[in-house]
Amino acid sequence: MVLLKCNNLCKNYGKKQVLRDINVEIPAGKIIGLLGRNGSGKTTFIKLINDLLTPTSGEILIDGKQPGPHTKSMISYLPERTYFNRNMTVKKTLSFFQDFYNDFDIKKARRLLHDLDLDEDQKISALSKGMQEKVQLVLVMSRRARLYILDEPLGGVDPATRDYILDTILTNFNEKASLIISTHLVSDIERILDEVIIIDHGQIVIKEEADTLRAKYKTSIDAIFRKELKNAE
Repeated sequence: MVLLKCNNLCKNYGKKQVLRDINVEIPAGKIIGLLGRNGSGKTTFIKLINDLLTPTSGEILIDGKQPGPHTKSMISYLPERTYFNRNMTVKKTLSFFQDFYNDFDIKKARRLLHDLDLDEDQKISALSKGMQEKVQLVLVMSRRARLYILDEPLGGVDPATRDYILDTILTNFNEKASLIISTHLVSDIERILDEVIIIDHGQIVIKEEADTLRAKYKTSIDAIFRKELKNAE
């Protein structure tokens, strides 16, 4: 079943074309790495899926529907920047998510917070940037969504925590859902990827299953990514 489909998707900011003729289908049950250098169009693509931007032309279909209130209820989105009310405690933030999202699993969130040594009684303002990112990721992954979209989820955490987060994604992954993870830390995430999408200069230059790519190039996804970007310079 196709969960996300883009047909000739384009996005301009004034005269600047940021995305050009994006055609892609993402089925349910996949973990997809969305890779590209800074300014390649990754975040714009993510915001279009989340109905935070409007396409200049083309269309996006999520479970066969155009982005709107219904599709937002299906998507659990982790933006690159934290968005917390800094005066709230972690516990109050959990309650807010539980009230706002019908699919939020507060027991799972509390278990993950405990595993990451995060104190529910602490104020958000008292947490370091890395700790805030951990809390935000726990909240996003504790929803029973159809599509998870993580924009640079590992940048502010240490390598040991990255491994825990990736293992958490794997052990809690719903085969009826899909997950798109946008990151520049390719070597850290490639072990969990089913498929790879590489965007450069607003276009998809590679979309392939991860194992097929490794077999074809006889090297890692990280090495393929670096080579692709070097060739495009």
